[in-house]
Amino acid sequence: MHRRSVAALVLLVALAGCAAPFANGGAGAAGQADSPQAGTGGDAGPTAAATPGPAPADDGSGEPPSEEQPDPESDRIGWEAGYWYNDPIAVNNTDGLDGSERAAVLGRAMARVELIRNLEFNESVGISVVERGSFSAGELGGDEPGQALRTFDNAKFETLLLVGSGSDSIDTQEESLNSSVGGYYSTETGDIVIVADSGTPTLDGERTLAHELVHALQDQHFDSLGEPARTRDAYNGKNGLVEGDANAVQDVYMDQCGATWRCIDAPERSPGAGADGSGLHMGVYLLEYFPYADGPSLIAHLRDGADWSDVNAAYERVPTSATEVIDPARYGSFEPRPIVLEDDLRGGWERVRPPDRPDHGRLGRSAIAASMAYTLYDSYNGSAVVEPGAFLNQRLGQLDERDPLNYDLAATRGWAGDRFHAYERDGDGAAVWRTAWDNRTAAERFADGYRDLLAHWDAGRVGANTWRFDEGSPFSGSTYLDVDGSTVTVAKAPTTDGLGDVYAGAR
Repeated sequence: MHRRSVAALVLLVALAGCAAPFANGGAGAAGQADSPQAGTGGDAGPTAAATPGPAPADDGSGEPPSEEQPDPESDRIGWEAGYWYNDPIAVNNTDGLDGSERAAVLGRAMARVELIRNLEFNESVGISVVERGSFSAGELGGDEPGQALRTFDNAKFETLLLVGSGSDSIDTQEESLNSSVGGYYSTETGDIVIVADSGTPTLDGERTLAHELVHALQDQHFDSLGEPARTRDAYNGKNGLVEGDANAVQDVYMDQCGATWRCIDAPERSPGAGADGSGLHMGVYLLEYFPYADGPSLIAHLRDGADWSDVNAAYERVPTSATEVIDPARYGSFEPRPIVLEDDLRGGWERVRPPDRPDHGRLGRSAIAASMAYTLYDSYNGSAVVEPGAFLNQRLGQLDERDPLNYDLAATRGWAGDRFHAYERDGDGAAVWRTAWDNRTAAERFADGYRDLLAHWDAGRVGANTWRFDEGSPFSGSTYLDVDGSTVTVAKAPTTDGLGDVYAGAR
């Protein structure tokens, strides 16, 4: 069952628009100590949407016009860069689009996006191409991450049981993004960048353009995008709004193709062509895919048909947690609970504090869900800690293309907050992760799920609250798990005896 699901999810790489968060210059993999850099900012402040003008004339047949319509006297929604939203264009997407063809597709797509979103483009948007062989997601994340950031990130992904002890988590994230990203919007240049196999790319129809043009609109209209989210949970909360908005517009756009609009077709894909997901790390992908999967539900909660005003207003109060995206009814009212986690270190261990980064993490419900759902896809063994039907949304026996994944797993419900600390000694890493829950029942449910994760990755019990990973496991070291009322604390260290050096409760 879950092997077929892997294939279906890999196909979603092409369906996710940019398939990675857009950031300074593009898709950042690991620019924060606890999250990618979210610097999706722009200089333009909120601007009132222009009033749509009259639509271009047609012949009354219901078919799109066969000739380009006259330009309006002034710029208006539904017309952009010389094209009405329903103008015909002469392009051939089967042999690659040259510069003039890309400009025509882009201009008409801009008119269509602003018509759907009821926001006027204030500036022109360019389109450029980078060949996949020369593309590196790591170059988009800013400066080379230092050792402190790598140590922090490795400890975080190990504690989540997403990236094994012998792997560098930042390199793993970048490799996964390299294999999946099909395009992105650059806030530095104001351009859409298509990642393609050649300099004259074919497009996946108009899906990616529709998605990335929404990011251009966001950049031009909403100042709040320039404020970075500083933890993984805050990052996935904020991106639930950002990517949910883009995916919602993309869905409306694609519904019009073949119905009321003529759109360019996606060419048939040859085996192994383009972003086939061959380098994808499914655990990382599931963590990064969360805003695309659950974000549209938040937009549906805020949007009233063609009225996007509440969505616009949400950029003045972006979600601060993935919980507000998983459960849109809690948007605007939920705040993660502050967690007290004091260091009590022995044996030479020191707190990892990456420079110019948060010295702690908040991982959140989406990260917990991704770590558990990853067991459906890993190649380590044939078991899983969640049922496929609990995570995969099926419709008529097929994966629901628009809402494929359910991050509202039982083990995440009742999450109230968490805090993560990483430690280092002589090149070794350790960590303590404390989670708070609404009540003891929810805490025990999460603890049971985490114990199942430990068992899945071949950690054997060596004490009442202590586990040790087998030599053949991708993870190493020992883990201590303690439930105290509505709080669960997980500690990780290289040795069982050393757990007490990083967490007093294990002594």
